[in-house]
Amino acid sequence: VQLQASGGGLVQAGDSLRLSCAASDSSFSGYTMGWFRQAPGKERKFVACVWRDTGRTYYADSVKGRFTISRDNAKNTVFLQMNSLKVDDTAVYYCAGGNVILSAIGAPDNYNHWGQGTLVTVSS
Repeated sequence: VQLQASGGGLVQAGDSLRLSCAASDSSFSGYTMGWFRQAPGKERKFVACVWRDTGRTYYADSVKGRFTISRDNAKNTVFLQMNSLKVDDTAVYYCAGGNVILSAIGAPDNYNHWGQGTLVTVSS
């Protein structure tokens, strides 16, 4: 499956932004989908994921209460609603999918498919 992320941009601290990630085919519904982010000079970090069958969601502590991940299997799309954005949220955001194991949801190697990334810049 191919993934196409979109929705990034330049916003001010406190603003909201919604990222989307469209999958190329319906195999999307069989994957746990996640979002990762990578700030300049730093490693790629887990942001959130939504489970393939139950729809259960998991979040990094740094975004809990501000970000919401959701999926629409009918549209082969996963979303990341980001509210109360902070300067520290500035990064390239990547969507990813795979047959993820619960004990390793935060490990990039656990995801087989990656989108190209979309840049989110939050100014103060």
